[in-house]
Amino acid sequence: MIVDIINKKRLGKELSFHELDWFFNGYLEGKVKDYQMASLLMAICIQGMSDEETFALTKVFIDSGDTLDLSFLNTTTVDKHSTGGIGDKTTLIIAPIVASVGIPILKMSGRGLGYTGGTIDKLESIPGFRVDLSEEEVMYQVQNIGIVITGQTASLAPMDKKIYALRDVTGTVSSIPLIASSIMSKKIAGGTDKILIDIKVGNGALLQTKEDAQKLSDLVIKIGDIYQKEVHTIISDMNTPLGYCIGNSLEVMEAIKILKGEEKDNNLTQLCLELASEMICMAKGVSKANAIDMVRETIESGNAYQKFLELVEAQHGDLDKLSASRKSKIIKSPKDGQVQAISAIELGKLSVLLGAGRLSKEDSIDYGVGVELLVQVGDSVKKGDSLAKIYYTKAPHLQGIEDIFVIK
Repeated sequence: MIVDIINKKRLGKELSFHELDWFFNGYLEGKVKDYQMASLLMAICIQGMSDEETFALTKVFIDSGDTLDLSFLNTTTVDKHSTGGIGDKTTLIIAPIVASVGIPILKMSGRGLGYTGGTIDKLESIPGFRVDLSEEEVMYQVQNIGIVITGQTASLAPMDKKIYALRDVTGTVSSIPLIASSIMSKKIAGGTDKILIDIKVGNGALLQTKEDAQKLSDLVIKIGDIYQKEVHTIISDMNTPLGYCIGNSLEVMEAIKILKGEEKDNNLTQLCLELASEMICMAKGVSKANAIDMVRETIESGNAYQKFLELVEAQHGDLDKLSASRKSKIIKSPKDGQVQAISAIELGKLSVLLGAGRLSKEDSIDYGVGVELLVQVGDSVKKGDSLAKIYYTKAPHLQGIEDIFVIK
């Protein structure tokens, strides 16, 4: 039956709920092997899935574990998800912002997928920070301080957690139905009332075209309707990295600067303002202008950063020990000109080669390595000017650096 189901999807035929349920639960139980599941995932990537198949697969994922009931918080809850991008540390910034204005944030995040970094990997770069909270710990913390960011608990959508890791290393991360089922199963199981999804599009994202981004947007809204969840989407650019830093500890440091109000305006700060204010609008029913004012005020007052410190302390992190790799190398401009483009995907590839991401499920991450951009698109540079600082543990082979920066 295993091969029959793989062949059926390989030929572009629709799988029933029963077939999907049998195959995916078989994988969760160890009866279906990695290579067999990888074959089905690749067939899904190539042939796609109907909406009905995607709805069925989402239900299979949700039903593989428990669901949380957040009604005890006695307020509207809102959650945010990003489809992933190079330098995307928005959760580290907007979760404390939103929580600091009185909106409970219970965020279950994932690890890196493909060349895109994961929130959990970034948080683990803070020595001691726990990302394996139990359901009881999650509930206590969100009620006590109003914010928690953790990995998926063992009991919530455990099937997605296992499939997610396999997709990362089998070239099956960009399937729209698989992305939709993964996102929505976690969010629905997490019990939140309203969901904001940041859909990244561009060369540094899972989705390459606005058409695909719109397809995903339509699909997650349909799934939300089935489960009576209000879903909003924002489609954002990922041809250029977000902010200045790519790499786990480097991105945490950059997030801290933004929460302290020390970072100048750029594409990252603009996106965080848009996402945080949209979440506040959804939860509190205020106007966009009022929500933007609330975001700016909570940063200027120091409340947003204080909420981040509460989060780190509650999950046993030690910010005093947060550090980047001691070894570094400066990349210099080969000529005079203006920075026309900075390739997100090439920076993502470089960060993985440095050790900031995974090439296989078993790989460990070097939290201190990464890239700090010293210029942004539009900046004028002269030959010999510094473009970026590479943090490394093992001396990197830096062929292809010229593919990252387009200078004319």
